[in-house]
Amino acid sequence: METQYFKMYSPTLEREMEMKAYGHGGRPVLFIPCQNGRFFDFENFHMTDVWRPWIDAGRVMVFSVDTLDQETWSNFDSDAGWRAWRHEQWMQYLFNEAVPFIRETVNARNGSSGRPGVIAFGCSLGATHAANLFFRRPDLFDGLLALSGIYTASYGFGPYMDEKVYLNSPVDYLAGMSPDHPYIREYNRHRGIIVVGQGPWEIPETTFRLRDICQQKGIHVWVDVWGYDSAHDWDWWYKQVAYHVPHLLD
Repeated sequence: METQYFKMYSPTLEREMEMKAYGHGGRPVLFIPCQNGRFFDFENFHMTDVWRPWIDAGRVMVFSVDTLDQETWSNFDSDAGWRAWRHEQWMQYLFNEAVPFIRETVNARNGSSGRPGVIAFGCSLGATHAANLFFRRPDLFDGLLALSGIYTASYGFGPYMDEKVYLNSPVDYLAGMSPDHPYIREYNRHRGIIVVGQGPWEIPETTFRLRDICQQKGIHVWVDVWGYDSAHDWDWWYKQVAYHVPHLLD
């Protein structure tokens, strides 16, 4: 498996950001690590082994990035408004810096040009961020695999609410979306898969809320609820990836 390491200064974040890429071509996948995670977690937690068949076949090229969760969602001792502002900066970094770089890299490897859509993938809080990317910017993200996420920003920001918190809370902004919003047509042109178990350490309630909102709005994502043995843990996420990636890439 071909791997590449990148370290680049982000003008948006005013700091250096690290990224690693796995594969030699195919559709771009953006992996968001779990809470407080780092760009090397995709490899260190052996997700490379699960994705290997599609990476080695040249069907996907996975890019793993750093989070800023320790400054934002996990930084409970700091001002909630500042934390929301900083998280939105990270989102803008992904939209305006990471995605263009990913597209350029994939186009060079595929010998193509254009603006390929990116699949957003994550587990736990990484799934929260991945779903937020998919729902906020369907012009950039045309696929989603979200495993064991929590889809309300209250998980990180408690009762605090402002415009930036609202923008990063899928169950809130999707509930407020008009049924004729043009994004709904875009979602339905793409493929979104949201998975949750009902076993140890899982918190499925916001997944159920998201499922109900999507049904009400006519958003055709696949919400797959696994059983009471399915835990909030890597061993189960490996199984869910192996099961769902073929559906995602069809």
